[in-house]
Amino acid sequence: MSRTILHIDMDAFFAAIEVLDDSSLKGKPVIVGGSTNRSVVSTASYEARRFGVHSAMPIFKAKEKCPQGIFLLVNMDRYKEVSKKVMDIVKDFSPLVEPVSIDEAYLDITGSENLLGSPEEIARHIKERIGKETGLTCSIGIAPNKFLAKVASDMNKPDGLTIISADEVDTFLSRLPVEKIPGVGKRTVEGLRHNGIKKVGDLKRFSKEQLIRRFGRFGSRLHELANDRDDSEVALEREIKSLSSEGTLESDTGDLAYLKRLVASHADKVAWRLRREGLKGRTVTLKIKFDDFSEMSKSRTIDYPTDSTKIISDSAIELLFNDPLKRKVRLIGVAVSKLKESGEGYQMDLFEDWHAQEKERRVDETMDEIKMRFGKRMIKKGRG
Repeated sequence: MSRTILHIDMDAFFAAIEVLDDSSLKGKPVIVGGSTNRSVVSTASYEARRFGVHSAMPIFKAKEKCPQGIFLLVNMDRYKEVSKKVMDIVKDFSPLVEPVSIDEAYLDITGSENLLGSPEEIARHIKERIGKETGLTCSIGIAPNKFLAKVASDMNKPDGLTIISADEVDTFLSRLPVEKIPGVGKRTVEGLRHNGIKKVGDLKRFSKEQLIRRFGRFGSRLHELANDRDDSEVALEREIKSLSSEGTLESDTGDLAYLKRLVASHADKVAWRLRREGLKGRTVTLKIKFDDFSEMSKSRTIDYPTDSTKIISDSAIELLFNDPLKRKVRLIGVAVSKLKESGEGYQMDLFEDWHAQEKERRVDETMDEIKMRFGKRMIKKGRG
Protein backbone atom coordinates (compact mmCIF):
# COMPACT_ATOMS: atom_id res chain seq x y z
CA MET A 1 0.00 0.00 0.00
CA SER A 2 1.37 3.40 -1.01
CA ARG A 3 1.89 5.77 1.90
CA THR A 4 0.89 9.41 2.04
CA ILE A 5 3.44 11.61 3.80
CA LEU A 6 3.19 15.36 4.46
CA HIS A 7 6.20 17.54 5.17
CA ILE A 8 5.25 20.79 6.88
CA ASP A 9 7.81 23.61 6.79
CA MET A 10 7.12 26.97 8.40
CA ASP A 11 7.98 29.94 6.16
CA ALA A 12 10.95 32.06 7.35
CA PHE A 13 9.92 31.00 10.85
CA PHE A 14 12.06 33.17 13.15
CA ALA A 15 11.69 36.28 10.98
CA ALA A 16 7.96 35.68 10.52
CA ILE A 17 7.45 35.58 14.30
CA GLU A 18 9.35 38.85 14.70
CA VAL A 19 7.05 40.46 12.10
CA LEU A 20 4.02 38.95 13.84
CA ASP A 21 5.11 40.53 17.14
CA ASP A 22 5.98 43.89 15.57
CA SER A 23 3.74 44.84 12.65
CA SER A 24 6.02 47.77 11.74
CA LEU A 25 8.46 45.17 10.35
CA LYS A 26 5.97 43.90 7.75
CA GLY A 27 7.33 44.07 4.21
CA LYS A 28 10.86 44.91 5.41
CA PRO A 29 14.07 42.86 5.12
CA VAL A 30 14.25 41.21 8.56
CA ILE A 31 17.37 39.21 9.39
CA VAL A 32 17.57 37.15 12.60
CA GLY A 33 20.95 36.00 13.87
CA GLY A 34 23.81 36.60 16.26
CA SER A 35 24.99 39.85 17.79
CA THR A 36 28.37 40.21 16.09
CA ASN A 37 29.60 40.41 12.51
CA ARG A 38 31.19 36.99 13.00
CA SER A 39 27.84 35.39 13.83
CA VAL A 40 25.65 33.81 11.16
CA VAL A 41 22.12 34.37 9.90
CA SER A 42 19.53 32.06 11.47
CA THR A 43 16.59 33.15 9.31
CA ALA A 44 15.96 35.87 6.74
CA SER A 45 12.57 37.16 5.65
CA TYR A 46 11.69 36.76 1.99
CA GLU A 47 12.25 40.47 1.52
CA ALA A 48 15.83 40.00 2.73
CA ARG A 49 16.31 36.91 0.56
CA ARG A 50 15.75 39.04 -2.54
CA PHE A 51 19.08 40.70 -1.71
CA GLY A 52 20.82 37.32 -1.58
CA VAL A 53 20.72 36.88 2.19
CA HIS A 54 20.24 33.30 3.38
CA SER A 55 20.58 31.21 6.53
CA ALA A 56 24.11 30.27 7.67
CA MET A 57 25.53 33.35 5.89
CA PRO A 58 27.93 35.37 8.08
CA ILE A 59 26.25 38.49 9.47
CA PHE A 60 28.94 40.75 7.99
CA LYS A 61 28.19 39.33 4.54
CA ALA A 62 24.44 39.82 5.08
CA LYS A 63 25.10 43.47 6.00
CA GLU A 64 27.10 43.91 2.80
CA LYS A 65 24.32 42.45 0.68
CA CYS A 66 21.47 44.15 2.54
CA PRO A 67 22.72 47.25 4.43
CA GLN A 68 19.12 48.43 4.91
CA GLY A 69 18.20 45.14 6.63
CA ILE A 70 16.75 45.07 10.12
CA PHE A 71 19.02 42.81 12.18
CA LEU A 72 17.46 41.17 15.24
CA LEU A 73 18.78 38.79 17.88
CA VAL A 74 17.45 35.25 18.18
CA ASN A 75 14.59 34.95 20.72
CA MET A 76 14.53 31.17 21.08
CA ASP A 77 12.06 31.01 23.98
CA ARG A 78 9.46 32.84 21.88
CA TYR A 79 10.12 30.64 18.83
CA LYS A 80 9.72 27.48 20.92
CA GLU A 81 6.42 28.78 22.27
CA VAL A 82 5.02 29.22 18.75
CA SER A 83 6.54 25.92 17.60
CA LYS A 84 4.61 24.06 20.31
CA LYS A 85 1.35 25.59 19.07
CA VAL A 86 2.14 24.49 15.52
CA MET A 87 3.02 20.92 16.56
CA ASP A 88 -0.14 20.67 18.68
CA ILE A 89 -2.22 21.65 15.62
CA VAL A 90 -0.46 19.09 13.41
CA LYS A 91 -1.04 16.30 15.95
CA ASP A 92 -4.80 16.83 15.63
CA PHE A 93 -4.59 15.40 12.09
CA SER A 94 -2.59 12.22 12.77
CA PRO A 95 -0.99 10.37 15.67
CA LEU A 96 2.06 9.79 13.45
CA VAL A 97 3.96 13.07 13.69
CA GLU A 98 7.75 13.41 13.60
CA PRO A 99 9.07 16.86 14.51
CA VAL A 100 12.34 17.33 12.62
CA SER A 101 13.28 20.73 13.99
CA ILE A 102 11.63 23.72 15.64
CA ASP A 103 9.90 24.67 12.36
CA GLU A 104 9.26 21.48 10.41
CA ALA A 105 7.65 18.07 10.82
CA TYR A 106 6.62 14.95 8.92
CA LEU A 107 3.05 13.67 9.14
CA ASP A 108 1.83 10.22 7.99
CA ILE A 109 -1.83 10.43 6.92
CA THR A 110 -2.01 7.06 5.15
CA GLY A 111 -5.59 5.77 5.28
CA SER A 112 -7.03 9.01 6.69
CA GLU A 113 -9.03 9.93 3.57
CA ASN A 114 -12.35 8.47 4.76
CA LEU A 115 -12.12 10.38 8.03
CA LEU A 116 -10.44 13.67 7.09
CA GLY A 117 -10.77 13.98 3.30
CA SER A 118 -8.21 13.85 0.50
CA PRO A 119 -4.52 14.57 1.21
CA GLU A 120 -4.94 18.00 -0.42
CA GLU A 121 -7.96 18.78 1.76
CA ILE A 122 -6.06 17.70 4.89
CA ALA A 123 -3.09 19.90 3.94
CA ARG A 124 -5.35 22.90 3.33
CA HIS A 125 -7.07 22.39 6.69
CA ILE A 126 -3.67 22.28 8.42
CA LYS A 127 -2.58 25.49 6.67
CA GLU A 128 -5.85 27.16 7.61
CA ARG A 129 -5.56 26.16 11.29
CA ILE A 130 -1.95 27.30 11.52
CA GLY A 131 -2.85 30.61 9.89
CA LYS A 132 -5.81 31.25 12.20
CA GLU A 133 -4.17 30.14 15.45
CA THR A 134 -0.64 31.51 14.98
CA GLY A 135 -0.90 34.15 12.25
CA LEU A 136 1.87 32.40 10.28
CA THR A 137 2.10 30.58 6.96
CA CYS A 138 3.65 27.24 6.13
CA SER A 139 4.51 25.28 3.01
CA ILE A 140 3.46 21.64 2.68
CA GLY A 141 4.71 18.87 0.44
CA ILE A 142 2.69 15.68 -0.12
CA ALA A 143 4.31 12.54 -1.54
CA PRO A 144 4.57 8.75 -1.11
CA ASN A 145 7.74 9.04 1.00
CA LYS A 146 9.58 11.43 3.34
CA PHE A 147 12.33 12.35 0.90
CA LEU A 148 9.94 13.50 -1.83
CA ALA A 149 7.59 15.19 0.66
CA LYS A 150 10.49 17.33 1.92
CA VAL A 151 11.57 18.21 -1.61
CA ALA A 152 7.97 19.11 -2.49
CA SER A 153 7.52 21.41 0.51
CA ASP A 154 10.41 23.55 -0.72
CA MET A 155 9.15 23.95 -4.28
CA ASN A 156 6.56 26.73 -3.97
CA LYS A 157 7.52 28.75 -0.91
CA PRO A 158 6.14 30.72 0.79
CA ASP A 159 2.64 29.45 1.62
CA GLY A 160 3.00 26.64 -0.92
CA LEU A 161 1.26 23.31 -1.40
CA THR A 162 2.89 20.78 -3.77
CA ILE A 163 1.67 17.24 -4.43
CA ILE A 164 3.70 14.43 -5.99
CA SER A 165 1.45 11.46 -6.66
CA ALA A 166 2.72 7.87 -6.82
CA ASP A 167 2.39 7.72 -10.62
CA GLU A 168 4.43 10.94 -11.02
CA VAL A 169 7.45 9.80 -8.99
CA ASP A 170 9.59 8.37 -11.82
CA THR A 171 9.13 11.42 -14.04
CA PHE A 172 9.69 13.79 -11.12
CA LEU A 173 12.91 12.07 -10.02
CA SER A 174 14.31 11.96 -13.55
CA ARG A 175 14.09 15.76 -13.74
CA LEU A 176 15.04 16.67 -10.16
CA PRO A 177 18.40 18.53 -9.91
CA VAL A 178 20.83 16.71 -7.61
CA GLU A 179 21.34 19.85 -5.49
CA LYS A 180 17.72 19.48 -4.35
CA ILE A 181 18.54 16.25 -2.50
CA PRO A 182 18.45 17.03 1.24
CA GLY A 183 21.90 16.60 2.75
CA VAL A 184 23.80 17.08 -0.50
CA GLY A 185 26.37 19.83 -0.01
CA LYS A 186 28.39 21.88 -2.42
CA ARG A 187 31.29 19.43 -2.64
CA THR A 188 29.02 16.44 -3.28
CA VAL A 189 27.17 18.36 -6.00
CA GLU A 190 30.52 19.19 -7.64
CA GLY A 191 31.52 15.52 -7.42
CA LEU A 192 28.23 14.40 -8.93
CA ARG A 193 28.50 16.87 -11.80
CA HIS A 194 32.10 15.83 -12.40
CA ASN A 195 30.70 12.35 -13.03
CA GLY A 196 28.04 13.69 -15.41
CA ILE A 197 25.24 13.50 -12.84
CA LYS A 198 23.07 16.61 -12.95
CA LYS A 199 19.63 15.12 -12.34
CA VAL A 200 18.58 12.40 -9.88
CA GLY A 201 17.58 10.32 -12.91
CA ASP A 202 21.23 10.32 -14.03
CA LEU A 203 22.12 8.26 -10.95
CA LYS A 204 20.32 5.25 -12.44
CA ARG A 205 23.20 4.82 -14.89
CA PHE A 206 25.39 3.73 -11.97
CA SER A 207 25.22 0.61 -9.84
CA LYS A 208 25.06 0.81 -6.07
CA GLU A 209 28.66 -0.40 -5.85
CA GLN A 210 29.87 2.29 -8.27
CA LEU A 211 28.16 5.04 -6.28
CA ILE A 212 29.60 3.75 -3.01
CA ARG A 213 33.11 3.71 -4.52
CA ARG A 214 32.70 7.32 -5.65
CA PHE A 215 30.79 8.80 -2.69
CA GLY A 216 31.32 6.44 0.23
CA ARG A 217 28.37 5.40 2.39
CA PHE A 218 26.28 8.27 0.98
CA GLY A 219 26.45 6.50 -2.39
CA SER A 220 24.13 3.82 -1.01
CA ARG A 221 21.61 6.49 -0.06
CA LEU A 222 21.87 8.10 -3.51
CA HIS A 223 21.13 4.73 -5.13
CA GLU A 224 18.06 4.25 -2.93
CA LEU A 225 16.67 7.70 -3.71
CA ALA A 226 17.26 7.39 -7.45
CA ASN A 227 15.27 4.16 -7.44
CA ASP A 228 12.50 5.47 -5.16
CA ARG A 229 13.42 3.24 -2.25
CA ASP A 230 12.95 5.61 0.66
CA ASP A 231 11.15 3.38 3.16
CA SER A 232 11.99 5.45 6.26
CA GLU A 233 8.98 5.68 8.53
CA VAL A 234 7.59 8.70 10.32
CA ALA A 235 9.05 8.23 13.81
CA LEU A 236 6.96 9.37 16.76
CA GLU A 237 10.03 10.47 18.74
CA ARG A 238 13.47 11.33 17.44
CA GLU A 239 16.18 10.05 19.73
CA ILE A 240 18.41 12.83 21.04
CA LYS A 241 21.96 11.61 20.42
CA SER A 242 23.82 14.62 21.80
CA LEU A 243 23.36 18.11 23.21
CA SER A 244 25.77 20.93 22.46
CA SER A 245 26.49 24.63 22.81
CA GLU A 246 29.00 26.60 20.75
CA GLY A 247 29.69 30.11 19.59
CA THR A 248 31.88 32.17 17.28
CA LEU A 249 34.22 34.55 19.11
CA GLU A 250 34.12 38.28 18.47
CA SER A 251 37.80 38.08 17.51
CA ASP A 252 40.24 35.22 17.07
CA THR A 253 42.24 34.54 20.21
CA GLY A 254 44.75 32.23 21.85
CA ASP A 255 44.04 33.55 25.36
CA LEU A 256 43.57 30.34 27.35
CA ALA A 257 42.06 32.09 30.38
CA TYR A 258 39.37 33.63 28.16
CA LEU A 259 38.78 30.34 26.31
CA LYS A 260 38.49 28.54 29.65
CA ARG A 261 35.67 30.90 30.67
CA LEU A 262 33.89 30.30 27.36
CA VAL A 263 34.20 26.53 27.72
CA ALA A 264 32.78 26.71 31.24
CA SER A 265 29.86 28.83 29.99
CA HIS A 266 29.05 26.37 27.17
CA ALA A 267 29.32 23.44 29.58
CA ASP A 268 26.86 25.20 31.90
CA LYS A 269 24.35 25.58 29.04
CA VAL A 270 24.67 21.93 28.01
CA ALA A 271 24.26 20.66 31.58
CA TRP A 272 21.19 22.88 32.03
CA ARG A 273 19.62 21.43 28.88
CA LEU A 274 20.44 17.87 29.96
CA ARG A 275 18.62 18.38 33.24
CA ARG A 276 15.64 19.97 31.49
CA GLU A 277 15.42 17.02 29.06
CA GLY A 278 15.83 14.46 31.87
CA LEU A 279 19.04 13.12 30.33
CA LYS A 280 22.58 12.29 31.39
CA GLY A 281 25.63 11.66 29.23
CA ARG A 282 29.03 9.98 29.41
CA THR A 283 31.07 11.50 26.58
CA VAL A 284 32.16 15.15 26.74
CA THR A 285 33.49 16.65 23.50
CA LEU A 286 35.35 19.92 22.98
CA LYS A 287 34.99 21.43 19.50
CA ILE A 288 37.36 24.11 18.18
CA LYS A 289 37.44 25.96 14.86
CA PHE A 290 40.69 27.84 14.19
CA ASP A 291 41.36 31.13 12.41
CA ASP A 292 42.15 29.24 9.18
CA PHE A 293 38.70 27.55 9.42
CA SER A 294 40.23 24.15 10.15
CA GLU A 295 38.43 22.21 12.89
CA MET A 296 39.30 19.74 15.59
CA SER A 297 37.43 17.95 18.34
CA LYS A 298 38.59 16.06 21.42
CA SER A 299 36.46 13.77 23.56
CA ARG A 300 36.60 12.19 26.97
CA THR A 301 34.27 9.42 28.16
CA ILE A 302 33.69 9.33 31.89
CA ASP A 303 32.82 6.24 33.93
CA TYR A 304 29.16 7.02 34.52
CA PRO A 305 26.45 9.24 32.95
CA THR A 306 26.15 12.73 34.40
CA ASP A 307 24.25 16.00 34.09
CA SER A 308 26.53 17.81 36.54
CA THR A 309 27.68 21.25 35.45
CA LYS A 310 30.95 20.83 37.33
CA ILE A 311 31.84 17.42 35.91
CA ILE A 312 31.03 18.45 32.33
CA SER A 313 32.85 21.75 32.70
CA ASP A 314 35.94 20.21 34.35
CA SER A 315 36.11 17.53 31.65
CA ALA A 316 35.86 20.06 28.81
CA ILE A 317 38.44 22.39 30.38
CA GLU A 318 40.82 19.45 30.83
CA LEU A 319 40.45 18.72 27.09
CA LEU A 320 41.24 22.37 26.33
CA PHE A 321 44.51 22.23 28.28
CA ASN A 322 45.56 18.76 27.12
CA ASP A 323 47.48 20.01 24.09
CA PRO A 324 48.90 23.44 23.23
CA LEU A 325 46.90 25.49 20.71
CA LYS A 326 48.86 25.94 17.50
CA ARG A 327 46.57 28.61 16.04
CA LYS A 328 44.15 31.24 17.27
CA VAL A 329 40.60 30.09 17.96
CA ARG A 330 37.60 31.35 16.00
CA LEU A 331 34.83 29.15 17.46
CA ILE A 332 34.61 26.93 20.52
CA GLY A 333 31.93 24.65 21.90
CA VAL A 334 31.04 21.75 24.19
CA ALA A 335 28.88 18.69 23.49
CA VAL A 336 27.72 15.73 25.58
CA SER A 337 26.78 12.41 23.96
CA LYS A 338 26.16 8.74 24.86
CA LEU A 339 22.95 9.89 26.49
CA LYS A 340 20.49 7.97 28.60
CA GLU A 341 17.45 8.95 30.62
CA SER A 342 18.23 10.21 34.11
CA GLY A 343 16.09 7.53 35.72
CA GLU A 344 18.09 4.66 34.23
CA GLY A 345 20.41 2.99 36.68
CA TYR A 346 24.12 2.28 36.28
CA GLN A 347 26.88 0.44 38.13
CA MET A 348 28.29 2.48 41.01
CA ASP A 349 32.02 3.07 41.26
CA LEU A 350 33.36 2.08 44.67
CA PHE A 351 35.51 5.22 44.80
CA GLU A 352 32.95 7.81 43.68
CA ASP A 353 32.63 10.72 46.11
CA TRP A 354 28.86 10.70 46.55
CA HIS A 355 28.91 13.44 49.21
CA ALA A 356 30.62 15.86 46.83
CA GLN A 357 28.30 14.84 43.99
CA GLU A 358 25.22 15.36 46.15
CA LYS A 359 26.47 18.84 47.06
CA GLU A 360 26.99 19.69 43.38
CA ARG A 361 23.53 18.28 42.54
CA ARG A 362 21.90 20.57 45.11
CA VAL A 363 23.82 23.56 43.71
CA ASP A 364 22.63 22.72 40.17
CA GLU A 365 19.03 22.29 41.33
CA THR A 366 19.09 25.64 43.13
CA MET A 367 20.55 27.42 40.12
CA ASP A 368 18.01 25.75 37.81
CA GLU A 369 15.17 26.95 40.02
CA ILE A 370 16.50 30.52 39.94
CA LYS A 371 16.89 30.37 36.14
CA MET A 372 13.36 29.03 35.69
CA ARG A 373 11.90 31.81 37.84
CA PHE A 374 14.00 34.78 36.79
CA GLY A 375 15.66 33.85 33.49
CA LYS A 376 18.83 32.01 32.47
CA ARG A 377 21.01 35.13 32.59
CA MET A 378 20.24 35.92 36.22
CA ILE A 379 22.83 33.58 37.73
CA LYS A 380 26.09 31.92 36.72
CA LYS A 381 28.67 29.86 38.54
CA GLY A 382 31.74 31.71 39.74
CA ARG A 383 35.01 30.57 38.17
CA GLY A 384 38.51 30.74 39.51
